[in-house]
Amino acid sequence: MRKIYDMIGKFEAVAAGTFLTLMVLLIFLGGLARLAAHPLNWTMDFATCFFAWACFICADIAWRRNALMSIELLKERLPPSGQRMLTYVNYLILLAFLLFVAIYGTQLAWTSRARSFQGIPWISYSWVTASLPFGALLLTMTTLVKLIDLRRSGDAASATA
Repeated sequence: MRKIYDMIGKFEAVAAGTFLTLMVLLIFLGGLARLAAHPLNWTMDFATCFFAWACFICADIAWRRNALMSIELLKERLPPSGQRMLTYVNYLILLAFLLFVAIYGTQLAWTSRARSFQGIPWISYSWVTASLPFGALLLTMTTLVKLIDLRRSGDAASATA
C-alpha cells in the first residue's frame, strides 16, 4: 500500500510541475501574441485551469512533506499525550472537512458539466471544478496515511514503555 502511495506522490510532483510549466508558457505565449497585435485570449483561460489543478495537487505535496503552515503555540504547552490527542483531533476535523469538500465538489463538477469553460463550447467547466474534489481526495488519502502512521508510532511507543 505504501508503495502505491509513494508512486502517487511521484506522479503528483510530475503533474504539478507540468501544470505550472504549461501555465507559465501559456501566459508567456499570450503576452507575446498580444505584443504582436494578435491576442490569444484563450491562453489566460487555460492557464487559470492549469493553476487550479496545480494548486490542489501542490497542496497535497506540501501536506505529504509537512510543509504547510502551522501554529503550535498550544501544542507545545501540552504533555506528549495531549499533543498526540490534539493531533488526532486535528486530523479528524481535517478529514471531515475534506470529505465534505470531495462530496460537494463532485456535485459542483457534475452540475457544471453543461456549462462551457470561458465560452469555449467544446470544453466543459467541469474540467476546472473537478480539481476541487480531486485535490480533496488526494488530501484525504494523505491525512489517512498520517493517521495510520500516528497510530503505529503510538503502538511502537507503548510497546517500548
